[in-house]
Amino acid sequence: MTLLAIETSCDETSVAVIRDGSVLANITSTQIEMHTEYGGVVPELATREHLRNCLPVARTALQTANVTVCELDAVTATQGPGLPGALLIGFQLAQTLAFVLRKPFVGIHHHEAHLYSPWIGGDPLRGDFSVFQPSVSLIVSGGHTMLVHVAAELQHRLLGSTVDDAAGECFDKIAKLIGLPYPGGPELDRLAERGNPRAHTFPRPMIHEPSDDFSFSGLKTSVRYFLRDHPALLTERQGVFDLCASVQAAIVDVLVLKTMKAARRLGVRCVTASGGVTCNRALRKELAAACEQEGMVLKLAERTLCTDNAAMIGILAERKLLQGCPATPLDADIMPNWSLM
Repeated sequence: MTLLAIETSCDETSVAVIRDGSVLANITSTQIEMHTEYGGVVPELATREHLRNCLPVARTALQTANVTVCELDAVTATQGPGLPGALLIGFQLAQTLAFVLRKPFVGIHHHEAHLYSPWIGGDPLRGDFSVFQPSVSLIVSGGHTMLVHVAAELQHRLLGSTVDDAAGECFDKIAKLIGLPYPGGPELDRLAERGNPRAHTFPRPMIHEPSDDFSFSGLKTSVRYFLRDHPALLTERQGVFDLCASVQAAIVDVLVLKTMKAARRLGVRCVTASGGVTCNRALRKELAAACEQEGMVLKLAERTLCTDNAAMIGILAERKLLQGCPATPLDADIMPNWSLM
């Protein structure tokens, strides 16, 4: 089976070619520099760039994979959630291609693709579900933070999610308060490496709550008031390092402790993590230490698959088709607010 996959849910135009579980090409055009001057993604600009880039990126992906459109057996694209205008570009391009080729079309849930991305790895990248096992999965990025119980392949249920800010959003907003450049999360991670995570004590919201939900808006507010009362700290190099490390420790503690608590409660022996914030070095390190202490298996998404990419969309679509899931109607619409069940 050979599939063309398209991902345009936010500010990455990505197209991948998948054949029999292997990623033959995964080409991504990023818009980070364009949105930097605005301090965040501007939906109208993102949509315009997807419109400009989608066809050239698709051609490059096909050329890289040495595959022609006539060889495709199916076409897939992100159906939601995401920015409406951005989703439309990739989704309707994929629908059109499937209609012209008279091939099956599959609309994929963006979060669900992240959910199964830890099972994609190797060089070249390949989906390996032969070692799949039940897990508690942490999906964490700028737009979402959630815990999911995966009982079996394609069988999962949402345990909890953020009630306000996502963890990645908290990273970025606090980085902006500190004066770090956009995107702030990765820069905060870099500076935190040189700081003392115990220099300042910030709240760990909902860390002892019985639910699996998250909350990070209170932490953001706490840092805002802290900087109001200690403005001179930002003029000290080590002070900035320590602040970044302390903020990062608060966020990571919440993510790790709530993930491990859910895994113990459900009796699973595997934990997975995916999404853009999974690139954070402290999170990867602390999850690894916690799983080793509990004797659990840890599966982390490859760093190249943590951010938005079409490879995970294509691999999941292929798995769905192989397991007999029905194709998506060609007159289906995007679902910008699609929730993961």
